[in-house]
Amino acid sequence: MKRMHVYFAPLALAITATPAWANGPAIEVIAQGLDNPRGLGFAANGDLYVAEAGSGGSGKCRPSPDGQPVEVCYGETGALTRIDTDGQRPQRRVVTGLPSMAAAGGFAASSGPVDVQFRGSTAFIVMGWGGDPALRVGIGPKSRLFGTLLLATPDGSYFPVTDISANEQRHNPAGGPVDSNPYGVVALANRRIVADAGANALIESGSTDLLQPQRERTFAVLPPTGFGTEAVPTTVTRGPDGHFYVGQLTGAPFFRGASTIYRVPPQGGSATPYVTGLTAVVDMAFDKKGTLHIVEIASGFVPPPDGSGDPGVGNGRLLRKPKNGGVEVVLEGLVFPTGVAVGPDGTVYVSNFGIFPGGGEVLRVTLD
Repeated sequence: MKRMHVYFAPLALAITATPAWANGPAIEVIAQGLDNPRGLGFAANGDLYVAEAGSGGSGKCRPSPDGQPVEVCYGETGALTRIDTDGQRPQRRVVTGLPSMAAAGGFAASSGPVDVQFRGSTAFIVMGWGGDPALRVGIGPKSRLFGTLLLATPDGSYFPVTDISANEQRHNPAGGPVDSNPYGVVALANRRIVADAGANALIESGSTDLLQPQRERTFAVLPPTGFGTEAVPTTVTRGPDGHFYVGQLTGAPFFRGASTIYRVPPQGGSATPYVTGLTAVVDMAFDKKGTLHIVEIASGFVPPPDGSGDPGVGNGRLLRKPKNGGVEVVLEGLVFPTGVAVGPDGTVYVSNFGIFPGGGEVLRVTLD
């Protein structure tokens, strides 16, 4: 079965949803002008960073990874950008020149920097790909960085730590076509857990010496949804209980209520449902109280005869699930939201307009 990649065709840009912020939480735009902003992460000093998937470029092109009748083209426009949440310093791209693949005009980047997590001041950047890892060869000078996990230092230098997509190439743990699209990461002291949306699996990379080749193994495989679509895990985080929680976008056509957040033991193994009935989950993060904050990127297709065939791609919302409670809607009307992070003080940050070149933004969401 063909897997649905984390890519949305430019035709979807006709959506003009207005954020439903009246009478809701306090919202503030703290960064703007971003190129396809995706995952967010906090460094130890409290600075917030966003992975910009970039806007592609004028290099070699290939068909889009989701089968749409458009091409995506290579450029080195991906970046990691620092955001001062206090507003004392302007936003700044601290890592630049990362490879990117995007449609004409730089829309809907399908490959490039898609997530970032920190251990102290060291950043781990996930480089998405979308397709057979063998096709990376020859796309561009830095195309071998697609599908890898990068380590980046405060001075802006970087190098690949692990080729995550190589695990799919060697083992294809979920079966089916060879297909890899690393999309989310949680970074621990001596290992990293990566959600590979194309492989339908979590991949572990670990070593005490980051300068040596990293061990990598399949950490968990997610099952297909109850609607018969593939899992497509886009995000992974570590919970207060030490277990790992993984959220799924699911394959097309994004059936409403088809997404599940799974719980995986600390050493990997079987995934068991934690939250069900969600739709097109792209990112999530716990706060210190154990509340899980969840971002959906589509309202979902309701099968006939109960509804229309519109999957509502781009109509996003922010949810939260308290430790001992049910799922609550925090914010509706987001437009292609793609990432969420929780600050040390419990404030929530969301990347919005996540498939737009130069039009992406980061929101501060102050909850009651």
